[in-house]
Amino acid sequence: MSSLFLLLLSTAITAAVASIPAYPSVSTDCTVSAEDDNPVPVRREVYGDGRIFDVSHRYTVDMPSWGSKDGLGQFLWLPSSMKNGSRSNNSLMKLQSVHSGTHVDAPGHMVDSYFDAGFDVDTLDLDVLNGPALLVDVPRDSNITAKVMESLNIPKGVRRVLFRTLNTDRRLMFKKEFDSSYVGFTTDGARWLAKNTDIKLVGIDFLSAACYDHSVPAHLEFFEGREIILVEGLKLDNVPVGIYNVHCLPLRLLGSEGSPIRCILIK
Repeated sequence: MSSLFLLLLSTAITAAVASIPAYPSVSTDCTVSAEDDNPVPVRREVYGDGRIFDVSHRYTVDMPSWGSKDGLGQFLWLPSSMKNGSRSNNSLMKLQSVHSGTHVDAPGHMVDSYFDAGFDVDTLDLDVLNGPALLVDVPRDSNITAKVMESLNIPKGVRRVLFRTLNTDRRLMFKKEFDSSYVGFTTDGARWLAKNTDIKLVGIDFLSAACYDHSVPAHLEFFEGREIILVEGLKLDNVPVGIYNVHCLPLRLLGSEGSPIRCILIK
C-alpha cells in the first residue's frame, strides 16, 4: 500500500471515531440498587461497613486537567455498540495525559536520563505502594515546607504517608478549571522529607505533589534517589486521620512515566 493511502485511511478512521457519540449521561449518585426489573447500579466510596475507603477519584469529563480551563474533557467513546448491532459493547479510552485523575509518577517524569534508561511505571516497587500508611492533616495556611514537615513529627520507620491539605477543603479535584494556587511541597520541604524521614510513598490530594512555583525542583528532590514514589490526586475527604493499609496498583504501561492508579485504604 502507498504511504498516501495509509495516511488517508488513518485520517478516515480517526474522523470516524471522533464522530462516535460519547457515553450517555451517567449518574454518579451513591444509591442503593433496587431489587426489581430496573436495577440501579451502586456507586460507593466506602465498603465493608466502613472498613475500606476508595481514595481514587472517579474519572469524569469535568475533573481538572493540568493547566486547562476546560477540564479533562471526553475520554470515552463507544465505537462498538450492541445498540448498533455489535455483539458487545467495546469502549475506547483516550486520556489527555497519563497524569490525569488519581495517578502515580515514575522517576522518568522529570528526569530525562531516567526516562531514557527505562525507569517507567512498570519498574515501581509494589512493596512501597502497598502496606501500612499514615494519613495526616497538614496545616492549612502554608505549602509543605521544611518547617511544616518538621512540625508534623512523623516518626522514623513510617514508610508511607498521605498528606491531606487545603486542597481537600477547597475541593480542587472536583473543580473543572485547573487552579495553580493548590498546596504542595516546596523544594526545601521535599528535600527535608527525602533526607530526614524513612518515607518512600508520598500521597497528596491534588494533581501534583509539588506546589506550582516549585513544580520541577521539588519533583527532582523526590526523584533523585529513585526510591520515593509519588501518588497524586488522592480523594481524602471524609477519611479519618490515622493508620491504614494502603493498596495502590498502577497499570503496567511499559515506557510510560505515569499511570492512572486505583488506591484504597483499609482499616
